[in-house]
Amino acid sequence: MSHKNETTILFLSLLITLGLMGGGIWLFKDQIFLQNQSGNNLQTTNNQSIADRISFGEKALVVPGEVTPAKKEGMQALAAGNYPQAIASLEKSLKIKRNDPTALIYLNNARIASDKSYSIVASVPLGTAPNSALEILRGIAQAQNAVNTSGGIKGVPLKVGIANDDDNPEISKQIAASLVKNSDVLGVVGPNASDTTLAAGDIYTSGKLVAISPTSTSVKITNFSPYIFRTVPSDFMAARSLANYMVKNLQKTQAAVFFNSQSNYSQSLKTEFVSSVSLEGGQVSSEFDLSQANFSAAKSLEQATGQGAEVLMFATNTETLDRALQVVQINQKRLSLLGGDDVYTVKTLEVGGEQASGMVVAVPWHIEGKHNSDFPQTSRQLWGGDVSWRTAMAYDATVALITALEKNPTRSGVQQALSSSDFSAMGASSTIRFLPSGDRTSPVQLVKIVRGGRSGTDYDFEPQ
Repeated sequence: MSHKNETTILFLSLLITLGLMGGGIWLFKDQIFLQNQSGNNLQTTNNQSIADRISFGEKALVVPGEVTPAKKEGMQALAAGNYPQAIASLEKSLKIKRNDPTALIYLNNARIASDKSYSIVASVPLGTAPNSALEILRGIAQAQNAVNTSGGIKGVPLKVGIANDDDNPEISKQIAASLVKNSDVLGVVGPNASDTTLAAGDIYTSGKLVAISPTSTSVKITNFSPYIFRTVPSDFMAARSLANYMVKNLQKTQAAVFFNSQSNYSQSLKTEFVSSVSLEGGQVSSEFDLSQANFSAAKSLEQATGQGAEVLMFATNTETLDRALQVVQINQKRLSLLGGDDVYTVKTLEVGGEQASGMVVAVPWHIEGKHNSDFPQTSRQLWGGDVSWRTAMAYDATVALITALEKNPTRSGVQQALSSSDFSAMGASSTIRFLPSGDRTSPVQLVKIVRGGRSGTDYDFEPQ
């Protein structure tokens, strides 16, 4: 390798490290980290009990330094049953940090006090993917706030708990077992990752507790269980949209795919994309596993180009996004870029920058897309900025549970309502309906990275 190439790689590594340090979520730069951030191993579970990972506001799931003094006071008051003090303190905290969804959820729980309520729990990766977790929690908080301030579910308010599963399949299974045993819990929003949803799904099924994932897209979840639903379209839909765009719009037929063989989501999107490109008359000429220890961005790109690739498709997941962004940087906009929904993050805009401009990404929803509801406006008013597709899909999952609870507020009643052929609810962008498979019938939105100021990075995702 030449001295110039070595310097380039070192610079890119430094750039990505800085991107990691400066990473945030879409328009919301605050980060919330859990007490234990090493949640990708079983030792975490041993060091932190499952009970400590679940909170309705009575205990903190975050590092004390990351919590406003008012929020800390509010949680202490909530734990002591001093609801007026909890309300006052949490309202004060929200004036300081308007876009904190946990504070809004705990505030609504405090307002319920000891009155009758219906409970659901959010299973999210606060410790390992705090940005995605907060985006999901904003959707849940918005739906809870809306139903409770308008009289509740036939007069009964909705209480929301938060469980940190760290996107760890083993931890998610233990959380699922705990929630199944708690008869007060009537539904779950989550988990986030497809691997986590598949791992916990059997336990939710055996406990006859419905879980609606707002973000798990693997095709393996289709027909997985009568108790597992999702508000996000499957990878089949995203892959078809991207393949069609590649052949029809870009007028290119040869692609190279970058994926993570250790991720169910990544494997699913890669496989569906290969099939979809073939159906469109194109071909995936090469595949590169980002999880390999000896993966080289430069060598992979050289090999892809040598095999005739005209397009680079990134079916990466969160854990391998950094390596994918190395490829984006080295590509220098020579080959066209496509990506799955995990690429939709502020880190891509920050680290990818100009080299990522023009990339087209398939997502379930975009705030600037065509919508049939007032969700974009109300979410901006509530949080003080734009929200992501994860927020919209989590809002829809919560609305679906609320609608099912209105019909029959029992575990079996919720499952029967969601499974009914005449079930419908108005979501963030369209009507929520589920197929017998548990999948939702909804389209995919293609967005392109362009110059813009909404995200605070000089680049934005804009609808195609």
